[in-house]
Amino acid sequence: MNYHWDWSVFSQLTITTVDRYWQWMLSGLALTVLIALLAWMFALALGVLLGIARTVPFRPARVVVGAYVEVFRNIPLLVQLFFWYYIAPVFLSLPWQAVINTAQPVLVQTVTAVLCLGLFTAARVCEQVRAGIEAQPKDQFSAALALGLKRRQAYRYVILPMAFRVILPPLTSEFLNVFKNTAVVLTIGLLELTAQSRQVGEFTGHIFEAFIVATLLYFLIAQTVSRLMGRLERRLTIPGESGGGR
Repeated sequence: MNYHWDWSVFSQLTITTVDRYWQWMLSGLALTVLIALLAWMFALALGVLLGIARTVPFRPARVVVGAYVEVFRNIPLLVQLFFWYYIAPVFLSLPWQAVINTAQPVLVQTVTAVLCLGLFTAARVCEQVRAGIEAQPKDQFSAALALGLKRRQAYRYVILPMAFRVILPPLTSEFLNVFKNTAVVLTIGLLELTAQSRQVGEFTGHIFEAFIVATLLYFLIAQTVSRLMGRLERRLTIPGESGGGR
């Protein structure tokens, strides 16, 4: 069986005769990037706070955050997505349920996707931040306190700036994971890049072309982010901390 390749399908009008198939692909890419960026900002902010909480002397805070990390890291992302979209709204008050039921479906799906990806990734960012903080010399924190800084000031001005330099590579990997994990949101009806690729393939009969283009778009963005973060990592390298440091 010979497959007939036809890349011109992307310039054809869609079944709605309003858009062209390449516009469907771009709209899916735009939604993917939007969800990834929003989820990452949420995950980074929450993950940093949780990572700090895992290193404070207050044991109850460490226990609570530890339980959060274990729950969100060990439950599959798809299961978490279904929970937030199908089950969690049932536990809300009736007014909130009414708001969700009357809201635009795409808005509800997008908020759910950002919330789910953000909470899932925050647990992973938390561990990266904790590792970065604990990698700092113990005397560094004591010296900051001895200089008159309060604990939160020591974290803000001394510990975290150094820790972020150490954990920049794993944080880059976590962002790329968020970007790739957006593909699961097609299961709740969002037409992100993977869903749009499948839709283009189904309507045109050229599934291979659609997914090849989607693969190239994923690869291009991932490579761009990796190279940009690689340059940033080299600029922020602590002298003496790597073999290439001067």
